[in-house]
Amino acid sequence: MSKEDINLGAVESVKKCDEVYLEGYTSMGISLVELNNIFNKRIDIVERDFVENFDVNKAKDKNIAILFYGDVFSATTHISLYLDAIKNNIDVKVVHNVSILTLVSNIGLSLYNFGKVISIPFQKNVNLIDGLNDNLKLRLHTLFLLDLNPKEDKFLSINEALKRLKEQGMKNQLVVGIERLGYGDQKIKAGNSDDLIKFNFNKFPQCLIVPGKMHFLEEEVLGIYK
Repeated sequence: MSKEDINLGAVESVKKCDEVYLEGYTSMGISLVELNNIFNKRIDIVERDFVENFDVNKAKDKNIAILFYGDVFSATTHISLYLDAIKNNIDVKVVHNVSILTLVSNIGLSLYNFGKVISIPFQKNVNLIDGLNDNLKLRLHTLFLLDLNPKEDKFLSINEALKRLKEQGMKNQLVVGIERLGYGDQKIKAGNSDDLIKFNFNKFPQCLIVPGKMHFLEEEVLGIYK
């Protein structure tokens, strides 16, 4: 997410808040310095434990903002926090933003043709191929979200993701490797998996798409990135 993606509703809402926190563990984006300049507010970076154990009753006496990279309800932790606030009769204003789930349309594949989204964690003993095959049987595209830990500068790469999928039986087929989607320096590369596994993807975050049945316009757009 770049600074251009921050909408006016978010800016106006945050400026009215007494405390502002940035959840920095589910994704990455604009630096804290840039955010401070945009909102003209002190922003504290918090970890998973802070969000999961946040006492929503604190918001009864003051306005509190918790910022997320991406869209707020893309992660269940955020939904849980929202429900806690509602159950405690606390007014909540939700300001939506862009997320990887909508940004993937940048590459020309229709969002209507995507199936189940699959996350690839750092752990290696996770079955990935069944979910992929289920989508392919339905002729749907598959978006793979690759694990990351920005605090420790640790990121799962497209190359590693392709290696695991091949080990689990994925054929040499068309795939799309994407790094820093939505940023000015985004890179999109389409090609056969045997070729892309050798390509140097070196900026993060990254994600991977395995297309299903494509409309001719989708094929034409992907041809730009081959």
